[in-house]
Amino acid sequence: MLGTLSDLDLRLIRVFLAVVDAGGVSVAQSTLNVGQSTISTQLATLETRLGFRLCERGRSGFKLTEKGERFHVLAKRLLAAADEFSAEARNMDKKLVGTLKIGLIGHTPISQNARISDAIARFRKRDEAVRFSISVKSPGDLEAQLLNGEIQLAVGYFWHRVPTLEYTPLFVERQIAYCGRGHPLFARAGRLTPAEVADREWAWRSYPLPEAQLSTTPNRVTAQADNMEAVSLLILSGHHLGYLPEHFAAPYVAQGLLAALNPDALRYDVTFHLVAQHASRHSPIVAAFVEDLKNARALPAA
Repeated sequence: MLGTLSDLDLRLIRVFLAVVDAGGVSVAQSTLNVGQSTISTQLATLETRLGFRLCERGRSGFKLTEKGERFHVLAKRLLAAADEFSAEARNMDKKLVGTLKIGLIGHTPISQNARISDAIARFRKRDEAVRFSISVKSPGDLEAQLLNGEIQLAVGYFWHRVPTLEYTPLFVERQIAYCGRGHPLFARAGRLTPAEVADREWAWRSYPLPEAQLSTTPNRVTAQADNMEAVSLLILSGHHLGYLPEHFAAPYVAQGLLAALNPDALRYDVTFHLVAQHASRHSPIVAAFVEDLKNARALPAA
């Protein structure tokens, strides 16, 4: 079992993480720039020092053991802390040092993406040495990552209100019901009533949207997807009706590929929030970026 960590241990742990990220020893060769036999020897050395097997590897494929799964989580946490320490040690003269991890929902309006970019530009003018890490996830994944500490901030729409999280409204996005050019209702789109579309087949989001008034019965929802791009493919097929953000659908509408069913009657609004741990738990980095985002400028809506 490992006692005091050495430089060798850290190198072996990095090899282990690279293999896990690659999904196997052979695939990791190009990442690590060493041969398969060398990687296998390094993994075996780490396992010997730990006193337990980390993974099964061979003709049957690569798979972490139960202890390997647990060690993988610990190893990532260890190296993240080591990298954070190194960054802070190198930048002792800076007021803000560390990593800022932000999660975004996909296909945010261009005006709001510009606002986030402006916030980053404002933040970079501070006395800082901060590494940005930005990922795009579904609303459910963003909320889960906030709760387990994988990210510090998220921008999206959320149907829960978790007591340990702070929700700050940022902007409102309009969702409108559309049909594709091949749909039987396409020629009459724009003036269709809710009753005329209720019995058609619909594509719906796989996560709840409380603001939405379901425009049909559950048995007529014959397709689901967890992101807007997938929903748009279902609608473009000409078989399903479905809701999309107005800004997202606009290029398809301009090309004559989509048409709004009835923008006055078949629509709803979604409020996007900036979500973080409560202000009392903000790190100085998070607090500074939240301030910059609140002061940032969005482009005028098209």
